[in-house]
Amino acid sequence: MIRINENYLKLKASYLFSDIAKRVSAYQEANPDSPIIRLGIGDVTEPLPQACQKAFHAAIDEQGTREGFHGYGPEQGYAFLREAIAKNDFESRGADIDADEIFVSDGAKCDSGNIQEIFGEDIKIAVPDPVYPVYVDTNVMAGRTGANVDGRYEGFVYLDSTPENGYVPSIPEEKVDLIYLCFPNNPTGATATKEQLKAWVDYAKECGAIILFDAAYVAFVRNPELPQSIYEIEGARDVAIEFRSFSKNAGFTGTRCAYTVVPKSLKAQDAAGNEHSVHALWNRRHCTKFNGVSYPVQKAAEAVYSEEGKAEIKALTDFYLDNAKIVRGAMEGLGYKCVGGDDSPYVWIQTGQPSWDFFDKLLNEAGVVCTPGAGFGTCGEGHIRISAFNSREKIEEAMGRIKDALANA
Repeated sequence: MIRINENYLKLKASYLFSDIAKRVSAYQEANPDSPIIRLGIGDVTEPLPQACQKAFHAAIDEQGTREGFHGYGPEQGYAFLREAIAKNDFESRGADIDADEIFVSDGAKCDSGNIQEIFGEDIKIAVPDPVYPVYVDTNVMAGRTGANVDGRYEGFVYLDSTPENGYVPSIPEEKVDLIYLCFPNNPTGATATKEQLKAWVDYAKECGAIILFDAAYVAFVRNPELPQSIYEIEGARDVAIEFRSFSKNAGFTGTRCAYTVVPKSLKAQDAAGNEHSVHALWNRRHCTKFNGVSYPVQKAAEAVYSEEGKAEIKALTDFYLDNAKIVRGAMEGLGYKCVGGDDSPYVWIQTGQPSWDFFDKLLNEAGVVCTPGAGFGTCGEGHIRISAFNSREKIEEAMGRIKDALANA
C-alpha cells in the first residue's frame, strides 16, 4: 500500500480554527435560538469598495467581448497591477522595489506557507510565539521539525513575545537561517519600530539568514513613525521577502488577491556554497504551481490605488480601527491589560486564566466567539484575541454581552 507523508502525523490533532469551529457548532446546536457574534477569525464583513466593484464589473464586461477577452495571464501578475503596487506601496515610502520583483497571488496565507519549499530541509527556523499557525504547520509538513513536545516542535527556535518585551521578540542568541516576522502582528496586534526592524536586518546579514516579513495588516498603521515595509530599512533588500494582501484593507477575503516581493538582490547558497537568486527560484516555483490571479480580480485590485480607491480604503480601515478602539476600551474598562487596536485590527488581551477557559466563558455566557491565545503558541496562554472585523452594531452588542457576562463572574 502507498505510504503517506508521515510529517503530517506530527501536527497537532487539528488546526486552531477547526477546534474553534467545533466548539461553536456544539454551542449552536445546544442553543439554536441564541445568536452568536463572531469576533474570532480575521474575516472582514464590509462590502468591497465602490472603486473595486466598478473595476471588477468593467473587467467582466471586457471578458464578454472578443476584443477584450483575456485568457491565461502572466503567472507573476499583469504589469498594470505590479506597477501600481511598486509605485504606491514602495516608491512612495522611499523603498527601492521594482515592479518585476512583485509576484501577484491569490493570498498571503498561500505564499507565506509555500515559500518554505524553495529552502533546504535542514535549515534552522525561528518563529515568534505566539504565531500565525501557518508558518509553523507548513514547515512541520515539510519535515523540518521533530515531534511536538509540550506545545512546541523540536527543531524550531522560538522567539518569545510576552508582556515583558511588548510582544516584540528579541533577536536569538544562536544563528538561524530563516526568520518569520509579522507586523502589525497577528495575533497580538503589536507593532515594531524602525530601530527594532533594523536590528533584525543587521542580524540576518550577519548570519546569512532570510527574513520572511508578513505585512498583511500594514494598512491599519496610523502612527507615522512606524515603518510600513521592511524595505524602508537600509539593507533589507538583501535579506528579506515581504508578503502583502488585499484581504484586510479592501475586503478581498472572498475575492482573493495578494502579492509577495522577492528582490533580485536576495541570494541563498546551495550545499557547495554557490550563490543562487531567490527571486529566480520563487519565479520557477510560482510559474510551475500557479496559473495566476484572474484578470477581473487584478483590475479590481488595481482600483485600490486610484484616488477614489485610496479614500475608500482609508475610510474602511478607519471603520475597523474604530471598532478596535471600542473593543479595547471595553476590555480595559473591565480591568484587563491589552495591546493592539490602535495600529492593528486585533486586540490582544491578558485574561489571567487559561485562554480556552476564557474562550468557553465568552462563548457560553455571552455568545461571543474570540480566539484563544494558546492556539497561537505557548506564550499565547493566558490571552485571547478579539477581532474588530464586524459591523459596528455587532461590536457594540458583543461588548455589552461581554460586560454583562464578566460582571457576573
